[in-house]
Amino acid sequence: MSVDGEAVEPGWEVDPDDEWGVAVIATVGRQLKLRREAVGMRAADFGDAVGYGEDLVYKIEGGKRIPRQEYLDKADEVLEAGGLIAATWEDVKKVRYPKKVRELGKLEAKAVEIGLYECNIIAGLLQTPEHARAVISAAQPPCSPDDVERMVTARLARQSVFERDPAPSIHFVLEEAPLRRQVGGTMMWRQQLERLLEVGRLHNVTLQVMPTNTDAHPGLDGRIELLKFPDGTAVGRSDGAFNGRPTTDPKQLRVIELQYGTIRAQALPPRESQAFIEQLLGET
Repeated sequence: MSVDGEAVEPGWEVDPDDEWGVAVIATVGRQLKLRREAVGMRAADFGDAVGYGEDLVYKIEGGKRIPRQEYLDKADEVLEAGGLIAATWEDVKKVRYPKKVRELGKLEAKAVEIGLYECNIIAGLLQTPEHARAVISAAQPPCSPDDVERMVTARLARQSVFERDPAPSIHFVLEEAPLRRQVGGTMMWRQQLERLLEVGRLHNVTLQVMPTNTDAHPGLDGRIELLKFPDGTAVGRSDGAFNGRPTTDPKQLRVIELQYGTIRAQALPPRESQAFIEQLLGET
């Protein structure tokens, strides 16, 4: 498989629990099959024409696999569909990522304020493609290479939040320990630290580091996330409160805001945090 995961596999596996995704991909698959049969082309011949195996052609036509844009473009050309098949990418791209990631991405895309504390990893919104791939590949039981690429692509897609206009206010607090973990080797680790410095310099982003040599704080139980929206509503989640479930209840949100505010106050200020990361880079 290529580094970006696009060259070999024609698509991702469909999440059976994603009802909307299943329906969209099943419809696209039927359209592909009907068009192929209408021109009298066998699945094996069609697979040869688009550059993929017969088994994978059947999976896509059967709604078991999410086709990539490249596959749909080739299919449109081979079947002389005049752009009708290629146009289905507009529907497919809306469901190509796992349901949970889509829901999180939708919330982040609407938020005017995003606050995130991570204790064990570098936040997904801050990860380089190489770092994300290394972290996701380390899961046990291991994910298939195809699933790894799907999750990496989904994670990177969420980073479009940095390009929004008007820009949301985004705040990160990261623990020192994950910053020191050389995931993927020294070069990959250095690239990840440089990415943190780059994002930390954005006018709408504040990045703080929580030193390991510090007193106990409310984030020791795990991740905390807080998103606020233009209409004044908010949603928050804390691993150490309310069973770790997302909440919109005002009383519970006040608790999460207190936790996050305490963490922010205890972490290094942004300028010192930038200097801390630069010092880590200088140690190699």
